Amino acid sequence: MALRGDPNYYIQPLHINGMTGRVMCVPGPKDKKREILVIYGHHSSLERWWGLVQNLHDFGTVYMPDLPGFGGMDSFYTVGKDAKLDNFADYMAAIVRMRYKRKKVVIVGISFGFLVATRMLQRYPELADRVELLISAAGFMRYDDFTFSPRRYQFYLRGAQIASHRPLPFVFRYTALLGPVLRAVYARTNNAKHKFDLAGGDKTLHDKMMDVEVGLWHDNDVRTYMKTTTELLRVDNCHVPIPLTVWHIHTDNDNYFDNAVVEQHMRIVYKRFKPVKIDSQAHVPSVIATKEEAAVLIPEKLKKAFL
Repeated sequence: MALRGDPNYYIQPLHINGMTGRVMCVPGPKDKKREILVIYGHHSSLERWWGLVQNLHDFGTVYMPDLPGFGGMDSFYTVGKDAKLDNFADYMAAIVRMRYKRKKVVIVGISFGFLVATRMLQRYPELADRVELLISAAGFMRYDDFTFSPRRYQFYLRGAQIASHRPLPFVFRYTALLGPVLRAVYARTNNAKHKFDLAGGDKTLHDKMMDVEVGLWHDNDVRTYMKTTTELLRVDNCHVPIPLTVWHIHTDNDNYFDNAVVEQHMRIVYKRFKPVKIDSQAHVPSVIATKEEAAVLIPEKLKKAFL
């Protein structure tokens, strides 16, 4: 089945646990029966991962729901819950039960999304029997997987903790996250600078990336973003073993994580660890990655696992 070029064609409303969001559902080719669940990462939306979805579609039906508070979806705060990792895990477990029932599923967790997948499998061990293949796309396990200096780590952690309390999320959204402010300063910040350097000085490419980044910041619920930032900077997913093999996609150019430390932690939890190194210049492909550019996340070694 040939894919349509417009990702919006595959996006549907999603109503679950009192919250409203969206889900991208792309039927697979007639001869491909696999079910693939994509859990996107921090600072994401459905459209941001369209390039990856187009590649995964070659192997089966792809289902990618919004995460509460991201991509424009209602946040946990709208239903009286906190945006903590356990609640994201519970939400994803509800998705798996609703969508797959007794079906087998391939789970692709992207960065923060892999944290959610891991915590889900730890909280609901019975779901492990439904997982046909588990893929970590630049995922991690513990707070000390980060390569930040102690000073920068504390700056991010304390800043996010403070900014997660009312009324600061509202103030932050309508001061620092205004479009003109983001366009003026965002590309110069420490972590974003690495992203925009990949534009190679191409102004058209730089501006296109900035348009998407501004959209992502405006779609994110600020309180959720800040709370989940504190969660991932303090997370420890290394206590409960999971009887599955994890395929871990990583690059030597990851600007966030120490791959050797990530591997140590994944080996503690998962029954088997299969590393897959890719030739990527950043943690994950850019926010405007095409199908061809996003294909780096599915190298030949992993394609064989799908077959």
